[in-house]
Amino acid sequence: MRILVTGAAGLVGGEVCVGLLEAGHSVTGLVHKSPTVRANDGRAVPVDTLAGDVSQPRFGWSEAHFAEGAAAHDLLIHCAATVRFDLSEADYEAVNVRGVAHALALAEAGGMGFLHVSTAYVCGARDGVIGEDDTLPLEGFANGYEASKAAGERLVRDSDLDWAIARPSIVVGEHESGRIRQFDTTYAAFKLIAEGRVRHMPAREGATLDFVPIDHVAGGIVALAGRMKEAAGGTFHLVSGQPLPVADFTGAIGAYPHFHEPELVAPEAFDPATLPALERRLFRRVAGLYASYFQRDPHFTDEAFRALTGLSCPPTGQAYIRRLIDHCIEVGFLPAD
Repeated sequence: MRILVTGAAGLVGGEVCVGLLEAGHSVTGLVHKSPTVRANDGRAVPVDTLAGDVSQPRFGWSEAHFAEGAAAHDLLIHCAATVRFDLSEADYEAVNVRGVAHALALAEAGGMGFLHVSTAYVCGARDGVIGEDDTLPLEGFANGYEASKAAGERLVRDSDLDWAIARPSIVVGEHESGRIRQFDTTYAAFKLIAEGRVRHMPAREGATLDFVPIDHVAGGIVALAGRMKEAAGGTFHLVSGQPLPVADFTGAIGAYPHFHEPELVAPEAFDPATLPALERRLFRRVAGLYASYFQRDPHFTDEAFRALTGLSCPPTGQAYIRRLIDHCIEVGFLPAD
C-alpha cells in the first residue's frame, strides 16, 4: 500500500515507518517540528516526508497540495498527538481533537482507510477488566490528555471511513534491550523517583501499571495496517496484558543500591503541602502529573488484537523493568553510581 503516517518523526511513528518499509509498503511521513524520521535506535529512516501541521486545516497546505496528498495514498495511520500531561485544554483540543478531524478530512478526500493510534487509558479511572469493545466513556478521565484522546476517538467512530483504532498502554523501551531513543513523559517522573528527588508517591494498594515495549506497539500497528480490511470497525489493545504491581515497579528501582525506592503513601493520607519545598515543586510540576497511574488497577484485554494478528506481548515482569533501568544507566539518563 501507499501509506501516509502522521507524527512520523515521533517515537512510535518512526518505528511504525520502519516496520511498514520492511513489510514492503510505500511510506510517506508527515513531519512538523522535527524534519527527520528516525528509528528507535536513532538511525534515519529512508522515507519521503511532507511538512505539515495537523492542528491546521488541510495541515496548512494549499488546496492543490491537499488534493495531491489525498490522491497519493491508500491508508492514513494517524500517530500524531501530544502526549504531555501539562498542557491547557486549548492545546489538547488543537492537536489531539482538531488534529484528528483534519487527518480524517484528508483521508475522506482520498478515500483512504484510517488507522488511528489512541491510548488504552481512554478507559478513564476504571479498575478491573477493560475490554477492547467496551463503551468509550464520556467522563471520568484522569487528565486532559486522556479526555482529548477519547474525544479524538469519537470523531473517528463517527466518520464514514473504513477505520480501526489501536490503543497502546504505557509505551516504554524495546523488550530485549530496553532501548528507547527519547526520554519524556513517564521517564521524566521515573528519573525524579530513582534519583531520590521525589521520595513520596500517592499509591493505592493493589494498583498496577501496564508497561508495553515499543517494538510490540509498532509491530502491532504495522500488522493492523496490513489487515485493514479485517480490522475495519475494530478497536485493538496494544498492551502487555501483564499488569505490574506498583510496589514491584518501585521495588525494582530500589534494588539498585544507588537509587531511591519511594515511599508509597495511601492517597487519602498524602498531602503535597507537607513535602519539603524542592520535592513539593518537583511533585507538582512532574511526578504528580502521573500520580493517578499509581492509583489504578486496569486489566486490559487484547483478545481481538491477538486473534487478528497472531501477535502477543512478551513477558514484561521485573526482569524487563531491570533492562529498562539498565539502558537508562548505559546511555547516561540515570547515574551509574
